[in-house]
Amino acid sequence: MTQARALLGVISPGVGRRYPSRLILRVHGLPKSTFYERQAVKRGAPITTSRGKRGPKTEHSDDELVTAIRQVITASPFSGEGHRKIRARLALRGIMVGKNRVLRLQRLHSLLAPTRRRHEGVRREHDGKIITERPNLCWGGDITEAMTTEDGKVSIFDIIDHCTDEIIGFTVTTEANRFAALDSLHQAVHKEFGSVAKDIARGVLLRVDHGSQFTSRRYVNEARYLGCEPSFSFVGQPQCNGVIERWHRTLKEQLLWTRTWKNAEEVRQAVSKFVRLYNSCWLVERHGYRSPAQVRAAFATQEAA
Repeated sequence: MTQARALLGVISPGVGRRYPSRLILRVHGLPKSTFYERQAVKRGAPITTSRGKRGPKTEHSDDELVTAIRQVITASPFSGEGHRKIRARLALRGIMVGKNRVLRLQRLHSLLAPTRRRHEGVRREHDGKIITERPNLCWGGDITEAMTTEDGKVSIFDIIDHCTDEIIGFTVTTEANRFAALDSLHQAVHKEFGSVAKDIARGVLLRVDHGSQFTSRRYVNEARYLGCEPSFSFVGQPQCNGVIERWHRTLKEQLLWTRTWKNAEEVRQAVSKFVRLYNSCWLVERHGYRSPAQVRAAFATQEAA
């Protein structure tokens, strides 16, 4: 800085003018702000410094926003929602705020949900798209389980739409057989097409894994009789059936793992209640944080128009 200051006022022999201060600072690699500040101090001018964040002030302070975030987390019917969904629920309350700010405040106040580490280097053979553009183009079928004190292991068969993420059929049973798997499929067909008849669900791709219930001749023939075409996921590649696998994670984290279950009937009633709550209130990020029921209603409005 001393050398740069010494060049101020020096006449260039080439052009007969003083060296520009910006040229001097650029050659010496010095910041202009520091130079001009020192020049002002030398002249005796008052220096005002502000340690606050530059730019316009936000409508809500950090303390107010943290309070609102806590209220949203407490009022939400689901646990463990990420900062993006918290931001979406804040927007529903009229509080517009950036997701990075919500993330920062949640991290600062230990309000973030626990997360899992991603497995690095895992080979994935399936890189295709499993999300559809319209309802009833592809359904996902699978099975998950819950333990009870009286009935032991209880199986839950369910069907999900790959477009809306809506649960359209489920069966809770102590018999994990092909008939229970077909019951959930019949529910889905009846709900979407009004009855269970030959070729009524023509054009629906049915994505299932290689479980014995889904590969049985009875299940495959019945699905094709209804018009569905079974599509089996790759062995050892659960992401092929990722839509319903993600739903099962939600079901377990929000319901099945939260308490001890007495019997199959108790699980059945709780799952039925949670399915209604999920379809009406769960926020789907890829649908602009709308619930499956809202997405379904939007498609129905488009078709009616």
